[in-house]
Parts: sequence; C-alpha cells; structure tokens
Amino acid sequence: MAKHQFQTEVNQLLQLMIHSLYSNKEIFLRELVSNGSDALDKLNMLHLTDEKYKSIDFNPRIDIAIDKEAKTLTISDTGIGMNDEDLVANLGTIAKSGTKAFLENLSGDQKNDSKLIGQFGVGFYASFMVADKVEVTSKKAGEEKAFTWISTGDGEYEIIESEKESHGTTIVLHLKEDESEFLEEYRLTSIITKYSNHIPFPIFMDKEHYIAAETDDEGNETKPSSTEIKNEQINKASALWTLAKSDISDDEYKDFYQSIAHDSSEPLKWFHNKAEGAIEYTTLFYIPSQAPMDLYRVDYQSGIKLYINRVFITDDEKELMPTYLRFLRGVIDSKDLPLNVSREILQSNPVMAKIKNASVKKVLNELSKMMKKDKESYDKFYGEFGNVLKEGLYSDMGNREKILELMQFNTMNSDEKVSIEEFVKNVDEEKKEIYYITGQMNLGMLKSSPSLERFKAKGYDVLVMNEEIDTIVFPMVTDYKEYKFVNVTDAKFKESEEEKKEEEEKSKDFEGLTKEFKEALGESVKDVQVTFDLTDSPVAIKEDKEDPSYMMAQMMKQMGQNSEMPPIKPIMQINPNHEMILKLKDSADQNLINDAAFVLLDQAKLYAGMELEDTADFITKLNRIMSKAL
Repeated sequence: MAKHQFQTEVNQLLQLMIHSLYSNKEIFLRELVSNGSDALDKLNMLHLTDEKYKSIDFNPRIDIAIDKEAKTLTISDTGIGMNDEDLVANLGTIAKSGTKAFLENLSGDQKNDSKLIGQFGVGFYASFMVADKVEVTSKKAGEEKAFTWISTGDGEYEIIESEKESHGTTIVLHLKEDESEFLEEYRLTSIITKYSNHIPFPIFMDKEHYIAAETDDEGNETKPSSTEIKNEQINKASALWTLAKSDISDDEYKDFYQSIAHDSSEPLKWFHNKAEGAIEYTTLFYIPSQAPMDLYRVDYQSGIKLYINRVFITDDEKELMPTYLRFLRGVIDSKDLPLNVSREILQSNPVMAKIKNASVKKVLNELSKMMKKDKESYDKFYGEFGNVLKEGLYSDMGNREKILELMQFNTMNSDEKVSIEEFVKNVDEEKKEIYYITGQMNLGMLKSSPSLERFKAKGYDVLVMNEEIDTIVFPMVTDYKEYKFVNVTDAKFKESEEEKKEEEEKSKDFEGLTKEFKEALGESVKDVQVTFDLTDSPVAIKEDKEDPSYMMAQMMKQMGQNSEMPPIKPIMQINPNHEMILKLKDSADQNLINDAAFVLLDQAKLYAGMELEDTADFITKLNRIMSKAL
C-alpha cells in the first residue's frame, strides 16, 4: 500500500469540487464516459496498428452499474487501462494547460468560481461533486498486474495492487447521501442520451422491465406481474459526423459539442462538411461561445480530434489546424491516411496538407458568411476571438486577404466598427492609401493622438488600432488588393512650392528654439524638429524608422523579447503655429524654456501612451511654469 499527496493544484480543484455550489453536477458522468471513450479509442488504434496489441481481445464497451443498497455507481470500460505510474500521472497531477488556466481563474468566491466549471470540463475530478469516496481499479493492456487508486478527496490518495480479469478501468463512486438521484435508471439514461449519445462505442446498463400479469379467457390471473433485468445499450454509438446533416438535429449537434469540448455552454456556430473526390474526408468544426481558458497559453490544448476511417488517431496535434484557428473544436475524419501515421509523417503528409488547406478556406468562408448574414453572432465571435484571428495576418500569407476581410476596425471618424471592404469605399482613389495608427492605450486617447491632426484637417479617415497584437501585426501588412497600408507617421502629402517655401522660412525662424530644447533635453531625445503636421497640439514625438535600433526593437517585439531592448530615443516635433511655442520662441527666460521642454516632452509621451520615467519631476516643473503664469 502506497500513500501519496495530491499535487497542490489537484487539491485546490478537489476542494472546489467538494464544496462547490455548482448546480449542473450531472456533467461528472459525461466526463467519466468521455474518459472511457478516449481509453477505448487509444486501444483501438494500437490494436489496428501495433503488432504488440493485435493479439489482445478488443471488445469495446462501457458499462454503467447501479447498486442502490451500497449507494455506489460504477463506470467500466475495456480500453487501454492504466498501471500504477499512469494512475499517479493521470489522477494525482494536472498536466493539461486548460486545467491550469482554470485554476488560475479561480477568485476564491465559491459561487462565481463554480460557474467556471461549466465553461471547462474538469474531467475525472468532477466525480467528487457527487461522491465522497472514489475507487479506480485498472489493468493496462498487455500487462499482468492491476492496481486500485483510492481517495476521499482529503488531500491524499493511495494505490494498492489488486486483481482484475481483463484490461480496462473500473471506477466506483461511493455517492454522497444527497446524491441518490444518480442511482435511478431514468436519470442516468437521460444524461447519457443528452451528452454521450454519439460516443462511438456502446454504453450498456442493466434496465428493469415490467412484465404484465397473464390472464385466462375469463380474466382470471394465471401468472402475476413481475419485473426482469436486461442489460441494454443506452446510446446510439454512431459517429455523429458520419451522418448526413439532414439526419442530425440542432440539439444533437449541441450535445456532441458539449461531449467533445467538455463545455456545458452551447456552441456559437458549427460547420459540417463532407468532401468527396480525389480525397475523401469529413470535418465538423465548432466555434465555442466563450474563449477557452488556455487560448493565449503557449501550451494550449488542441481542440481538434483526428480520425482515420472513424478510428481515433490523436487529439494532441497542433498542426492539424493553424494556430490562429486554435479556438475551433471538432473532428477531422479521413479515409486517405494510413492508420499507423506518425506525428512526423502527419506534419509532412500531402493528403493532410490538402485537408488542412481546404478546411482553413472552408472555415474562413463560413466566418465571412456569418459576418454578412448574422452580425449579432459575428460580433460575439469577434469579441472573443478577433485578436487570435489577427495572428493569421502574419502567419498565413496565402489567406491574408480573406482574414483582413474578417477584421472589424475602429476608425477615427466613426463610432461603429467597419470592415476593410467598407473602409476602402471612402479611400482616395488616386492615392489608394489606407492610413492606420497603432498604440497600446485607451481607444479614445488614441483617436485624439496628435499624429491624426493633419488627417482630420484634410478630411481623411484612419484605421485606429489599440490592441497589443496590432502593433506587432500591422507593420507587416503592406497591402489589400490595390490599396497600400501606410502608417500615419509615414504618410506624405503633396505640397505646393509656396507651401514648401513658407515652411522652410518658418523652420529657420525656429532654429533657435529647437536648439535650446535639444540642449535642455540632452540624451532624452534623438533630435528636436519643426513639423507642420500638427494643427492643435504644441508637440508630438515620433521614432526614426531608419534607426537600426528601431528595426532591432521591432524584431525583438515580434519575438516577445522587447523588454530586453533599451528604450529608443524619440524625435520631438514642435508645432510652429501653436500659441505656446510662439511665446516660448520669443521668451528670454531660459529656466522657463528648459522646464517647458521637459513638460512638453512628457506631455507628448503621455499622448503616445508611454509611461513617464519621473512623475515627480514632471509635476515639479509643471508647477513652476504655472506659478510664473499666475
């Protein structure tokens, strides 16, 4: 007998299970049946592809047994089974990133935390919502020894060597006093029908049948009524995705989603497609109504299961679909791949590549239809997954235009988001330039950026993008159809010879002030220049894109390592037509000019969404200037 301590995260999860206020406790059965199905899937694949397992008797089934007297519910499968090491790895620790993300989202408020359970399948540990003791007896296929895992959810579990005739796993739940509803046949049958009807393996349960009394011709009872027990299959056990769409109800689609995605909420949309021809395959993809908790983790759990001719192959291969579509849940089933395909072969297989490419195009086309025909659903989708979809703009060049057309943009002149197709209708047809600004700040603040003043003055609209990913992605997006993407800082407008001459003269007139500002600011700036792009603001800052350090910083940012780069010195731009700048030009107060230089630089930094290095110094200088003005 060996006693073990649960991993800290497991203990945390168990306490939530045991003390949860969660009302939808029935999902424990869905999770256990789903685990049994996964175990059968794994053995099925090995039985067909691995010589070591071909001699093993494979009779796939899941059995549910009720013992009202002992108050136990038993779920058994004839799958791959587990040895003692597997029991520790699978039941004593949490390895899946989604479960880690689930725990990271816990707030300590039982009522709120319990809602998270419905958003994320908690697997085996959901058993402790209804049971105060759980025993798991398992024997791994091809091995002699069996082991039993036992726990009451109190922070410890033990594993003992035991006896089991055949491979597979048997889970015995000792139900809590108030959970007797899960000892009723009709209740269990309804749960299986709801969540597990299309598990591809048969689920059996003993069911009691009433036999009416027999009577003779005169109505006299010759044989009293009775009951008999029959072991019956209680699910359809048909792979839902192989059925014709016309034969599947919306409720069946939703129930299948909840089974494979371990999600108690309904999917937002689903796309069911059967391809015939040179390559035959079926796909059934779902879009969740809420973002999975591990969506932004590097170790996210893939949501796509690969089958070959209805034989499960893998659910842990991230190459099945591109990472920017990692929110998808569903199934790919092909007839044209070998059953013993390895992960390495899978990644380079031309058949799989064609299935992947066609599936991506299908999903993007379906999203496009949703955007045009069901705006409410699309807005909800974009709110959850829009930033993930943006990743495709730099990772999937072949579909960049389609992905761009799925984007929803804020603009300088509109309070409503617009598509790129709508936006280009108002673009200058001579210049054919799509102007955009990016910055990690409040949307309203970015819309008020000094960099946009010349565009407002000329009547041009600008795409305004304030998400972190925008600053990484859009510098790499160069065009859309015949239109060019141009950052507002790179936009150039034609000027008349008179305008050029006037600007040259004004610039010379301000050479003294720019020199004084440069001397005062020293190493804080790369240069101080006069600009005629500003109309309302006294100053602005920009970065020199010809500077090698700028290019290096952009590369480091794309690799997620921008924190290792020293800050880039900005160029300070002054507006020669602004009242404040004009007064400073004519001022003889050098202390005022020095203070103003720093205050104006910090003001420009705030407008650019940057943090001030020395807030106290900014306030001190600002107070000195105000004192002189009063």
